[in-house]
Amino acid sequence: MNYLEPTQFIDYDTEVIQELVKPYKGLPDKSKSIALYERVRDAWRYDPYTIRLDENNFKASVIAQRSAGNCVEKSILLVACYRAVGLPARLHLGKVKNHIAVERLTEKFGSNELTPHGMVNVKLNDKWLKLSPAFNVELCHKFNVDVLDFDGEHDSFLQAFNSDGDQFMEYTEDYGFFDDVPLEFMKQNIREHYPHIFKADESIREFRL
Repeated sequence: MNYLEPTQFIDYDTEVIQELVKPYKGLPDKSKSIALYERVRDAWRYDPYTIRLDENNFKASVIAQRSAGNCVEKSILLVACYRAVGLPARLHLGKVKNHIAVERLTEKFGSNELTPHGMVNVKLNDKWLKLSPAFNVELCHKFNVDVLDFDGEHDSFLQAFNSDGDQFMEYTEDYGFFDDVPLEFMKQNIREHYPHIFKADESIREFRL
């Protein structure tokens, strides 16, 4: 598998994604990988409190038309952008535990663990790199966390500590990587970890916590 093809969710052959990546297509691979990472990281505000389960909402072309997204949605968008400019890329999922500013997370989710947590694998110079475009610059400044930069050569997916040296987040499980969005796996994962969200009505397709 070359991780370059458009899929149901990684629909980079759509006009909205093609327009998004147009300024980056002529750049060298390393340069465009960095520029697109920074674009997705900062142009879409991180929002973990809106959970959408309708399959249309996980299409990169739909995510691109919003102003915010959670870690999975922003990762889907970046995977689509990378494939659109000829860089092999895939979605990578895991579980993370946050240790700073977790009061609202714990109140809404019943836990300081977020799952599934999304990140991206991109292949550069025959090497798969892991990176996370979730936390925009403004959010990092708000919580006194160094901005997670990507240099096109090394992994950049974990902000383990804040600027004061306090533990910020840790990965507790790795679910592996996927060619397309594993929607049914994600739905089951969310239901298992946050059952209270679904108690009122299992048919609800969007939750704003």
